Amino acid sequence: MINLNNYQNVSNTWDEMYISDDNLRTQYHKIISYLGRESISDLNKKEELAKRLFMSQGITFTVYDSGEGIEKIFPFDIIPRVITSSEWLFIEKGIKQRLRALNLFLKDVYSNQFIIKDKVIPPALIYSCPHFLREMYQLNVPHDIYIHIAGIDLIRDYDGTFYVLEDNLRTPSGVSYMLENREITKRLFPDLIPQCKVRSVTEYPSILYKNLQALSPRPVSNPTIVLLSPGMYNSAYYEHTTLARLMGVELVEGRDLVIRDQKVFMKTTTGLQQVDVIYRRVDDDYIDPLVFNPNSVLGVAGLMSAYRKGNVAIINAVGNGVADDKAVYSYVPDMIRYYLNEEPLLKNVPTFSLGNPDEKEYVFENMHKMVIKKTNESGGYGMLMGHAASEQEIEAYKKEILKDPRNFIAQPTISLSTAPCYMDGILQPRRVDLRPYALYGPEGISIVPGGLTRVALKEGSLVVNSSQGGGSKDTWVLSS
Repeated sequence: MINLNNYQNVSNTWDEMYISDDNLRTQYHKIISYLGRESISDLNKKEELAKRLFMSQGITFTVYDSGEGIEKIFPFDIIPRVITSSEWLFIEKGIKQRLRALNLFLKDVYSNQFIIKDKVIPPALIYSCPHFLREMYQLNVPHDIYIHIAGIDLIRDYDGTFYVLEDNLRTPSGVSYMLENREITKRLFPDLIPQCKVRSVTEYPSILYKNLQALSPRPVSNPTIVLLSPGMYNSAYYEHTTLARLMGVELVEGRDLVIRDQKVFMKTTTGLQQVDVIYRRVDDDYIDPLVFNPNSVLGVAGLMSAYRKGNVAIINAVGNGVADDKAVYSYVPDMIRYYLNEEPLLKNVPTFSLGNPDEKEYVFENMHKMVIKKTNESGGYGMLMGHAASEQEIEAYKKEILKDPRNFIAQPTISLSTAPCYMDGILQPRRVDLRPYALYGPEGISIVPGGLTRVALKEGSLVVNSSQGGGSKDTWVLSS
């Protein structure tokens, strides 16, 4: 039987399960009661079953080390993270507000650029961003929607306040793990999910499919939709195959598509078939070798001409990276005020842009209290955790920053909330974040109630990225 006396709260940290040492949050009562009736042997069997299911279903991801890709099973913790209905309502409203502003920003920055002319954002910040693509200037996208799929990373500080850590607006990954985590949890705790009134996440593929259909530039009842993948060596290939299967669309690579008369066609055994919508998981740089990287074999030559002509919809829009650049991130609250005339609901983590000499000087004097990130990296690559770095590592990182300060930002170390994890037969607190997934279609923004809760599995670690040793757990949003 689980003994909660072994659970040691981390000081000055918000715990998702405990209010204080012996005071459980209401949303965890039924789970802890259930676990109290299970033997350690039974819980170990559930943990082993989860591992076997992940293994047998090939739920993997790829990490890159020394230039080599290593395929790994995604670590999974069997104890769900629970979010109350009122917490979710706040998160949902905050993300919808943020996405509306970010989408208006992309429309503006690729057309009239009022936000630059009104001096809300420095022009140098936009024009120095490698993901601001002049090829997108004055290019009309269907329904003026640029961000069709977003993954917004949320964390909680010591007092439980939610903060947005990152906006992922290009090809956010991880949603397939959200779906698979729920399927496996259903196997582990089939009675507990209905008892706790957990809201469903299984509608995600159908909502996405419906949005993709609605974005077709051709007025046909059954448009052709494809998922464009870089191929089996990509770190998220498992996700590409899963989403294509769940939506019932073709999974293609660049070599499967061809351009004729500024239209996109898919090669089939019965001839060429016109493609209306491309859900691409290929980065901008590689999507069209005639416009971007000429050495790319992952994209389709001439795709941008078909896109500009309005003959195909590309999901997410090309050029979105200027809105999720980590240096632009600090201006999102200003975007919300500028475009929506509203106060931001979700807070930003205070961010220092190292392209600003004064902010760089302050950061250099306080490196031990900071997390330093490259503005256009993801997955935890290229990051320095100041509190855990040696003097030599800090000095080496400073030299790297000085080569191109615009390429770096710094944020104070946020403690991240903890949630209970089942490890070695006991519950132990581990740091977590949350990535909900938002879908933006012609009828509005939908967010399935849940998301990917990532876990820093190492004791004391604040790094939740799967590429850096993190795992995940199911996220339960309660209906009441």
